[in-house]
Amino acid sequence: MSDKKKIMPNKPERPNYQVWIIAGLIALIFGITYFNGSTNLVPITMTKFENMMKSNDVARVVLVRNQNYVEITLKPEALQNAKYKSELESNNAFGVDSGPHYKLKVGTIDSFISSYDELNSKLPKDQQVDYEVDDKSDFTNMLWNWGFLVFILFGFWFLMRRMTGGGGPGGQIFNIGKSKAALFDAENKVKITFDNVAGLDEAKEEVKEIVDFLKTPSKFTKLGGKIPKGALLVGPPGTGKTLLAKAVAGEAAVPFFTLSGSDFVEMFVGVGAARVRDLFKQAKEKAPCIVFIDEIDAIGRSRGKGQMPGSNDERENTLNSLLVEMDGFSTDSGVIILAATNRPDVLDSALLRPGRFDRQISIDKPDIIGREAIFKVHLKPLKMAKDVDPKKLAAQTPGFAGAEIANVCNEAALIAARKDKDAVELQDFQDAIDRVIGGLEKKSKIISPEEKKIVAYHEAGHAVAGWFLEHADPLVKVSIVPRGVAALGYAQYLPKEQFLYQTEQLLDEMCMALGGRAAEEIIFNKISTGALSDLERVTKMAYSIVSVYGMNEKIGNVSFYDSKQSDYNFTKPYSESTAETIDAEVRKLIEGEFIRTKKLLNQHRAELEIIAKELLEKEIIFQSDLERLIGKRPYEHQTTYEAFTSSNGKKKEADETPKEPEATFTSTEGLKDENPEEDKN
Repeated sequence: MSDKKKIMPNKPERPNYQVWIIAGLIALIFGITYFNGSTNLVPITMTKFENMMKSNDVARVVLVRNQNYVEITLKPEALQNAKYKSELESNNAFGVDSGPHYKLKVGTIDSFISSYDELNSKLPKDQQVDYEVDDKSDFTNMLWNWGFLVFILFGFWFLMRRMTGGGGPGGQIFNIGKSKAALFDAENKVKITFDNVAGLDEAKEEVKEIVDFLKTPSKFTKLGGKIPKGALLVGPPGTGKTLLAKAVAGEAAVPFFTLSGSDFVEMFVGVGAARVRDLFKQAKEKAPCIVFIDEIDAIGRSRGKGQMPGSNDERENTLNSLLVEMDGFSTDSGVIILAATNRPDVLDSALLRPGRFDRQISIDKPDIIGREAIFKVHLKPLKMAKDVDPKKLAAQTPGFAGAEIANVCNEAALIAARKDKDAVELQDFQDAIDRVIGGLEKKSKIISPEEKKIVAYHEAGHAVAGWFLEHADPLVKVSIVPRGVAALGYAQYLPKEQFLYQTEQLLDEMCMALGGRAAEEIIFNKISTGALSDLERVTKMAYSIVSVYGMNEKIGNVSFYDSKQSDYNFTKPYSESTAETIDAEVRKLIEGEFIRTKKLLNQHRAELEIIAKELLEKEIIFQSDLERLIGKRPYEHQTTYEAFTSSNGKKKEADETPKEPEATFTSTEGLKDENPEEDKN
């Protein structure tokens, strides 16, 4: 095969016939109107006609015998007369033409002829005008009577053609029920393969097995097994569900149909069900094959919810048709359904049962090893400096999904290009991570010195509290540079990836979150709105400790958490007295941790002053600056990156899973503690 790419000739653009047809109709109507002036004639009476004849203003008289009227044409010099000119110009938008100009309606042609002969005989010979007789067709009247109806019918046809996607399959009104699925086969292959998918090893094994089912079915059926009907890819946005399905299309040697759940939805009743039937008809003709439906929750929502009594829900009809087509009547058809959604909780239970979707493949956010693999994929096309380490980047981005990692790599390249660098350096990646977590840096935002001082002590309070708490996450960076829409500062931590949390760890996190509010009260004897989101986070955490995790002695080992999140749960699963007890315990817990935080900061007030002054001077400080200013942490705590590198890249134990990175943002509305997942979703 030649290395030179085959240059395909550009296809000529299809002319837009509809526009030309409409323009032609408009031109035809105006042309007939202009050239056939009978529609613009000014009606007159017999008395006025006699006065025209006596004034010697008439040049021609035509008797239209089959329509019982007379056309009168004036002489050119008479057209200059004001009494004729004004009324003719107001009646004819095209101006005064060569005639005819007036129309006289008569009872019968014979009676008019006798009256006209009598009038003509009384005039001098030079003023007498001989009449002419003509029979005109009624085409103009027919055009005006039927033209509007024709125009409406054409407009409806044109609208239907545009709504159904133009010409081609499914483009005509009678093909509106055709499926819009894109087909990828041997002639039109997808270039994405499993090599482009990283961090989803378990999910890849599942879909690889499905591809093997289709390639060599005898390997599985000889033992009595049946080919699965479908697999549902479930996971948060950006984790690679659609990318994995594209990789299946690139790897499979069978036809691959792909479409979105919204492609079944149309404004006409019955179209969605018809498209489902047509999709499965095409798939069975191409079997063995794979059908991928992205965002299946658009048509797969639970039936009966939010529907008015007696109404006809088109989405439910579409779902019913999909359930029938996916039912296990023909298990040997060779059609496998892949679907993706990030809302599995809203799907209908009939859609999830075995026989339709036999497997649910969970695609979660990657752990540190998965993030390293994803970084390696996205770093390949970048020109990087030697100091860029995928392991370090993976450790600094806990909780990031694949799409966010791709965004970080792209942002780093753009930042390096903006600074006219020859390669993308590690600092560019760190700036990109800050931008993804905290938003765009806004150094131009004008804040008063008093507000800047409050923000500095607020962030210093977070930093000192976290530095001297045993179970707090190690600090990475503190900044008082404004970011995002309203954030005036933030503190970034590097949490340990773990799955289980003990009570002491949760309480230390609450203390660290309250560090900003406590520092403001200690230094200024006043509090500001900067702790808004801090308090929101602490309140949610306290209610979880008391009423969800069963960590409160007074409430006991009871959890009021509803994992199914029922839409019809109008009452709380506890009494009013229990609710009062929960509220009291939450306030007691938060107040106790706030007192503990104030006591801690009072003990380390000197360190608080040092860090706040450093922030006011430099605006950004790192963990190394904290070690230089106030010494190392009194607790031995191995970071995720250190643990990862010390284990030579071996996978963590089963009880360790990603935890979201926590960043504290001080905003004009309040201080905001958020993680990337909350920012993105």
